[in-house]
Amino acid sequence: MSSAEMGKFNISPDEDSSSYSSNSNDYSYPYPTKPTAMKSHYADIDPENQNFLLDSNVGKKKYETQYHPGTTSFGMSVFNLSNAIVGSGILGLSFAMANTGIALFVILLLFVSIFSLYSVHLLLKTANEGGSLLYEQLGMKAFGMAGKLAASGSITMQNIGAMSSYLFIVKYELPLVIKTFMNIEETTGEWYLNGDYLVLMVSVILILPLSLLKNLGYLGYTSGFSLLCMVFFLIVVIWKMFQIPCPMDIDIVNITINATLAPVLDENITSDMCKPKYFIFNSQTVYAVPILSFSFVCHPAILPIYEELKSRSRKRMMNVSYVSFFAMFLMYLLAALFGYLTFYENVEPELLHTYSAYLGADVLLLIVRLAVLMAVTLTVPVVIFPIRSSITQLLWAGKEFRWWRHCSITFALLAFTNVLVIFVPTIRDIFGFIGASAAAMLIFILPSAFYIKLVKKEPMKSVQKIGAAFFLISGILVMTGSMTLIILDWTQNVASDGH
Repeated sequence: MSSAEMGKFNISPDEDSSSYSSNSNDYSYPYPTKPTAMKSHYADIDPENQNFLLDSNVGKKKYETQYHPGTTSFGMSVFNLSNAIVGSGILGLSFAMANTGIALFVILLLFVSIFSLYSVHLLLKTANEGGSLLYEQLGMKAFGMAGKLAASGSITMQNIGAMSSYLFIVKYELPLVIKTFMNIEETTGEWYLNGDYLVLMVSVILILPLSLLKNLGYLGYTSGFSLLCMVFFLIVVIWKMFQIPCPMDIDIVNITINATLAPVLDENITSDMCKPKYFIFNSQTVYAVPILSFSFVCHPAILPIYEELKSRSRKRMMNVSYVSFFAMFLMYLLAALFGYLTFYENVEPELLHTYSAYLGADVLLLIVRLAVLMAVTLTVPVVIFPIRSSITQLLWAGKEFRWWRHCSITFALLAFTNVLVIFVPTIRDIFGFIGASAAAMLIFILPSAFYIKLVKKEPMKSVQKIGAAFFLISGILVMTGSMTLIILDWTQNVASDGH
């Protein structure tokens, strides 16, 4: 770094009118990413944008914070962002491909990843212009309390959806792990094989004590462990595709038909069911975009990671985003493709559960289940932390810490999430609803709306503002269209079940 560049970073607070701020107690709480807690908010001077945060009243200093350089390397930032992107959504991608076809899925995956990257660009530029590294504070600066509520509500819904998806994995997978360990072939109603009871036990015994801690920073080691588990999961998915025959071979054996017709039906059904399709449109196709959107949501983690980045600049952070999104694009594509080519149209909304139906007691699959179960269980407390902080800032901003408030919010969040997991039929509904609502808000609507409102130096007729406006409109269309189709699918299913 040249001496001229160094000089830019050594401006005293009195001379600098372009520092990031956490000047209000309303926004002084730490904001952890999914696996890693980011615990400090530093001032920032972006070398690429020296004039952001200029106060209209030059004589009066609005933001007074000391600048601290980021300390996280480029490679570690890529690691943290990749881990913030990847999550339980990867378990639903094969189901999405089974209901869109390979070609349509790749197109949708490519578009969602590009749109997510574009929204990261908008968010970073808005943060520079708006002078905040907190999503909620950007909302407050842009649209007042309504913007703050929209940002806080979207983050809360997204993280509750993530918690629900993690506990869904516990609900479905832990009973199978126990059955394998105890060598139980048929269930006779034992309580310790009931997924609903097991979710409650795990929530009370493991998740609740960790969630009640004031600081969850020490759980940052789950970042590497969680990402490693997902890489291991991907390797096993690829490996099992070459070991498992077409699942329809198993189903055809159970069909009671005339012996003379059996060979003909066996050949026709197998060739059709075990042939990959490239474009599929059915009632479940509407869940594809929400599931993909849910899988790429990492936007609440973007600003904390940007804040910690060494030699911080928007260009450098965008390079981090390019590498992370490309790596996750490949991981998602491979996981979806090999999962689909293993089970074709028989894949279930939760991929690990699909393997259980065909493999039963498999040692390698058991190891994968245990790894994923441990990873998601330890991640839930980290996901609870930003929701609790957001609720606290909305209802008790500036108040001193109180244990009763801290515990009450934690109990309420865990109780609500457990109710969702117990009574919502499948993880597909969680992915679909949260992906169509909160994920669409965080990826499409909020970054573009904040950009249009807070970036003053670009006129509304500029290419950048017009692009953001189209992005905003696209997000509204995606959210309303997906929600409408999902609700119609729910009502049709309820009507068909009633007859």
